[in-house]
Amino acid sequence: MSHQNTTMDVESLHKSDRRGRSYHDVFVVMSIIFLFVTVAAMAAAGILFAVNLRSKVSPSALTFDMSDRQPAFPQYKIDKFAYLEAKTVELVTSTMHWHQVFYGPTVSVGSNFLFDQAQQSLKPQREGMYFMYIDLNITCTFRCNAGLLTITVGDHLTCQLTLPDMANSTAVHQKCWTVTKLNTEGLLVQMTVPKDGLQHWKLNTKGSGFGIFLVD
Repeated sequence: MSHQNTTMDVESLHKSDRRGRSYHDVFVVMSIIFLFVTVAAMAAAGILFAVNLRSKVSPSALTFDMSDRQPAFPQYKIDKFAYLEAKTVELVTSTMHWHQVFYGPTVSVGSNFLFDQAQQSLKPQREGMYFMYIDLNITCTFRCNAGLLTITVGDHLTCQLTLPDMANSTAVHQKCWTVTKLNTEGLLVQMTVPKDGLQHWKLNTKGSGFGIFLVD
């Protein structure tokens, strides 16, 4: 009789243990579902934020009026903005060369950036989300061969321009932009052309530039 009672107690404990494991399994499953839903919601919110940001920030508004050297974006603080104008006209595989633009007493590189003329690098002084863009104005000067021109800013922005066969003086324009997170490392802009080169194409320094600003 005592043995039966002992057996019944053990079975009771097994049943209790099974119920406990069942509750635990349900809790784990619900926790995983909750975590999945939370991550999905955060991802959706991030996508909506990026879309909203891109809709509010238009690259067409981020240009310089080079005729009077006045910035065309009074709503942005100049210390959070930097603009560099192209310095050389040759289209060759190399690190692109830039120079700052002066309009009145103000320079086009704000205090949030450090432009190293020797290294041709632009270094943000703060980590954060940045809007950056490349403006390219290319002109055919004689009989120009077709080819692909590629401009890269690290792994943050790639701008490709397909140049056609040309026999006359024709300008080709391309603007590329992105919103990306940056640290305080220097940014280099690299130009890449085909092995055969891009004969008789030249970069118009006026209107070709690299712009970036810290997004609030």
